[in-house]
Amino acid sequence: MSTGHGAHSAPAPSTADDTEPHEQGPHDQGPTGQMRSDQRPTGQTRSDQRPTGQGGEPGTGAKPSMFSSLKIRNYRLFAMGQAVSNTGTWMQRIAQDWLVHSLTGSSTAVGITTALQFLPMLLFGLYGGVIADRCSKRKLLFVTQSTMGVIGLVLAALTLSGNVQVAHVYALAFALGLATVVDNPTRQTFVSEMVGPTQIRNAVSLNSANFQSARLVGPAVAGVLISAVGGGWAFLINGLSFGAPLVGLLLMRTSELYTSKPVQRGKGQLREGLRYVGGHPELLWPIVLVGFIGTFGFNFPIWLTAFTSEVFHAGAGTYGTLNFLMAVGSVAGALLAARRGQSRMRLMAGAALVFGVLELFAALSPSYWLFAALMAPIGLAGLTFNVTANSSVQLASDPAMRGRVMSLFMMVFVGGTPIGGPIMGWITDAWGPRMGFVAGGVISAVAAVAVALVLARVAGLRPAVSLRRGAPHLRFVRRAEVREPA
Repeated sequence: MSTGHGAHSAPAPSTADDTEPHEQGPHDQGPTGQMRSDQRPTGQTRSDQRPTGQGGEPGTGAKPSMFSSLKIRNYRLFAMGQAVSNTGTWMQRIAQDWLVHSLTGSSTAVGITTALQFLPMLLFGLYGGVIADRCSKRKLLFVTQSTMGVIGLVLAALTLSGNVQVAHVYALAFALGLATVVDNPTRQTFVSEMVGPTQIRNAVSLNSANFQSARLVGPAVAGVLISAVGGGWAFLINGLSFGAPLVGLLLMRTSELYTSKPVQRGKGQLREGLRYVGGHPELLWPIVLVGFIGTFGFNFPIWLTAFTSEVFHAGAGTYGTLNFLMAVGSVAGALLAARRGQSRMRLMAGAALVFGVLELFAALSPSYWLFAALMAPIGLAGLTFNVTANSSVQLASDPAMRGRVMSLFMMVFVGGTPIGGPIMGWITDAWGPRMGFVAGGVISAVAAVAVALVLARVAGLRPAVSLRRGAPHLRFVRRAEVREPA
């Protein structure tokens, strides 16, 4: 993927044009002293090299179909295992949020639980990327997925025995976060090893559709279990569900993976990854925007529990319904992204802006039915933003750096929650659920506009306004172009 066009600069991000990241030509050269994206250490296999027996034709420019990645056996096994595990994960999320709120009656406590789960990503997230680049990703996933399953079973035992306390939930949330530090970048980059470079966008989109489809089932099942027999059974099912991805990993054909030689242990690899991202605007600014929205815009466990209990005076069933509706929109966004052949910067920024504006509308909605109806559009916009940013960053990253780049991506996306969670929880407790939701929407929208302007400036573009009939009212043009008359 493109990591540099000029002798001393990274490529201008495709903020307004329709171009997509592309493979660097043999004559393109990165910044002085920096390894080009098409160079590999001696003896390292290119990640886009077609493995023996692998279906698909890497290197072709054909637009993928909506489910084209599922034609690849290894990815199909991975997706089936994740479908089961993701359902259990969503069941645990709903049950955990409701358990903490039931034990404490505090939105701040829900925010603290969420913060503790993602604090390890903030503190150690970049080290997870270094580990992912150094190790066999398939073997590493065996370790992380097994660990996460055991944590679910421990929480189930505590809850079903009646001995659970909020301190137990805090401790296990932190332990789950530690496993996630390594699991997230490993799982993200393992996708490219299963499908190759031409299917990354499609596979990333289907991963999101998989996760969000489980959100349609998980919250509904969790709501029924909480109401009928208690949340402990949701934790038990989640713990057992991790057996599915482990079986899928065992059945994979390693000869059909697009593997690259693991990076050898060495000094300064963490700093090298940060310098790499800092020198490439097409990586840096999407990650900055992801950080703002992940920190302040995706605090739905706090807002939805607060709206359910304090604004609508309802129970776990309503909370599950709101999550279900948001998941419907998220699945739609993921499937639409799977059909899209390109990941454009302007789509990423536009989706982020729409996401923030819809949060504002939801926060100020006067009735439950309007609030519920806005959950699906919010889910669609948020998922479109997330998938576009994720696939753009992966495609623009050198395979030897991809683990570290994606660990930074995930660190700012979910690792910002320990900062944003308590802040949004405090605002929600102090000024009410509506003001908490408004704050998240405003920050998301402002960040989207700011990053879009920065990307346009880096790309040598400027906004142009036209009032002519039939012409776009706002578009970005090269700075050399003359503004059209109104």
